[in-house]
Amino acid sequence: RIQAIFTSNDTPLGECRLKTTLRSRNVTELYHESHTGQDDRMTPKESEAVAALITACDSREFGNRLDDLSRLLASFDMSCAFAYRYDHTPEVIHDGYSTAVSRDALSRYLKGGYLLDPFYVACVSGVKEGLWRMRDIAPDGFFASDFASSREVHPCISEEEGTLVEEIGFITPLGDGASAVYSLMRNKGGSPFSSAEFQGLQGVSPIIAACMRRHLGASRASQNAAPSATDSESAFRLAFGDRLTPTQHTVVRLILR
Repeated sequence: RIQAIFTSNDTPLGECRLKTTLRSRNVTELYHESHTGQDDRMTPKESEAVAALITACDSREFGNRLDDLSRLLASFDMSCAFAYRYDHTPEVIHDGYSTAVSRDALSRYLKGGYLLDPFYVACVSGVKEGLWRMRDIAPDGFFASDFASSREVHPCISEEEGTLVEEIGFITPLGDGASAVYSLMRNKGGSPFSSAEFQGLQGVSPIIAACMRRHLGASRASQNAAPSATDSESAFRLAFGDRLTPTQHTVVRLILR
């Protein structure tokens, strides 16, 4: 507890004296506790989970160890991890979907549904590394779209349309225009990830990113690499050629974005 007592004397300018009384803990501990409400030191279980994740790099257990670490910080119903590269089919790094998710839905996602996924769009658009809520990177009107609510195109949707209450994802640039996303999802009927949970998961984002790069063999790649505007423009013009007028070209790009 900090007790401040201010007194002044009769001098023309006045003098102020501050008396502090500290009990049990030092100022740093009190400040930290008052601002975060929790101890930010890693627990033994978290340390063990991080060690297990590092050990699992380049093994089939990598995705499960990602889940083990994340579950120590927040609960979730499903998870997944994909590696994205412009104009390439996504690579499935981890399939943590529940048994309610149809394999056909996942197949449709890999065949083209991913092109409408806000996390894919964020990756090819060069969104910076870190943990993101889907609602913060999704375009206007996305959650009213067929993609967000139909199990026919989104692998996270099961028998009930609009199953997810929230999806958050760790975005990791891998270099050479590639990125990876590790997503955590909560089903409808639950609550979104709280600020405290999000902050806790955000704290391990550098660990997850480093392990993701190691797992995918891209540890020496630039952390800020992204497809250049010139490359994206060339790919777009290659796809549509001279079939669009300059005005139509601009409109289509805005719609796709």
